[in-house]
This record gives sequence, C-alpha cells and structure tokens, in this order.
Amino acid sequence: MRKKIIVWMTVIMALITLTGCSKEESNSLKRVEENEKLTVVGSGGYPPFNFIKDGEVVGFDVEVGEEIAKRLDVELNYVTSDWDGLVEGLRSKRYDGILGSMAITDERLEVVNFTIPYYYSGAQLFVLTESGIEVATDMDGKTIAVTTGTNFVQDAEALGATVAYYQDDNATMMELINGRVDGVITDRLVGINAMKEISGGDSIMMVDSLLRLESMGIAINKEDTELLERIDEILEEMHADGTMSEISKKWMDDVDITVK
Repeated sequence: MRKKIIVWMTVIMALITLTGCSKEESNSLKRVEENEKLTVVGSGGYPPFNFIKDGEVVGFDVEVGEEIAKRLDVELNYVTSDWDGLVEGLRSKRYDGILGSMAITDERLEVVNFTIPYYYSGAQLFVLTESGIEVATDMDGKTIAVTTGTNFVQDAEALGATVAYYQDDNATMMELINGRVDGVITDRLVGINAMKEISGGDSIMMVDSLLRLESMGIAINKEDTELLERIDEILEEMHADGTMSEISKKWMDDVDITVK
C-alpha cells in the first residue's frame, strides 16, 4: 500500500509540474516581456490615426502604442496590413494586438477580445459641397465609398445607397474628389483630416451629425487574457494621468477624443 501511495504521489506531482509549465508557457504577458517587443497592427492608411510619413508609420494610434510599450518596458513594433485581414492575422497570432482605431462591436467580440475604449468617435457622411446633398437620406440610390472590412458598410446600406469598397480612406476620399462616387462614410475625424490635408479636400463637406457613435479599443487574441488585463491597467493609468488626453490633443488639433 505504501508503495502505491508513493507512486500516486509521484504521478500527482508530475501532473502539477506539467500543468504549471503549460500555464507559464501560455502566459501572453510573459511572452511579450521575454520577446522585449509588443507587435501591433493597423492599416497604415488611416490618418491622423495611423499612416505612412517619410517611410515610417506615425499617428495617434502609433503614439498610444509607444506609450503602452514603454509602460510594459518593451519596444513597440507597429506593422501595417490590409484592414480586412487584421482580425484573422490576430487570431493566427501574427500580432499581439490590433491598435488601429477598431470599433468595439458584438460581432467582433465573438472572435476577439477588446480592451477598454481608448477613444470615441463615429460614422460620418462626407459629400462634395456642390453635390446638392443636404441630408443623409438624400443618399438613397446613390453610391457611397467605404473601406473594406469596416462597419461603415451597414451605415451606407441603411441609407439605401450602393456600396463601393476600397482598401483605405485615402482611396475613398480621392474617389469622391474625382467624382467617381457620391459620398464617403468614414470616421468623422479621419474625414475632417482629409478635408484639410488632401489635395482637393476643400471641395468636401460633412452632412448632418454623426450617423453612429463608436468606442475604439485594442483587439487582443481570445487566448491572451494576461496581456489583455495588463494593457487594460495601462490604459486606465493613461486616462487617469492625462497622457491619453495629451496624445489626442497633439494629433487632433487640441481636441480631446478620449472622453465621450
């Protein structure tokens, strides 16, 4: 009997050891810390949030990521990819997170987790000033450009418009300026930035108020609970100490988009 007890104790200790190792190996926060790198992704075509300037990706999202990485005591690796492939890339563990102005939705929450919101914005309709369009309902039967994979397609369809898909909002806005579509639905702040920065942007105007308010979060793999918890803590700290507000005002012409 004593020998059996010793055998069973040995088996139990071995199982405890294996379970502990498995848990340690699956700890997503430890993975990032040991790699000394936080890899996040955005489309790279979404100014002023994440866009390419002089060969580097910059913007509000990027600076938020840099601050998170700093507080994790790791380096930020901000990469870009097509918007419509970001979620699958995250689920395939090519990235630690999607930090690219992604709205928190019930549909997305079925496949990824989200941090607490780091800023708020919403869907806005833009048209040419000479279009004669005065209210959003005037878009019934017209063509609205949206970025592939965004929620703005539902907004366009709700107005009765035909949807035209593009890879990013640089393309949607240029199609509008060139008269190839009747309108664009995108994030209000992105559209306002385009009106100021893109050649021909002064021919664009906003129609009505926001079509829909959105909360933006950082998407994290469902399995990476430890990383999610730590980034949530950091975001709460950044909101509380004013860092998030400072980053917003830097990129949004002194406007704080980090509060509702």
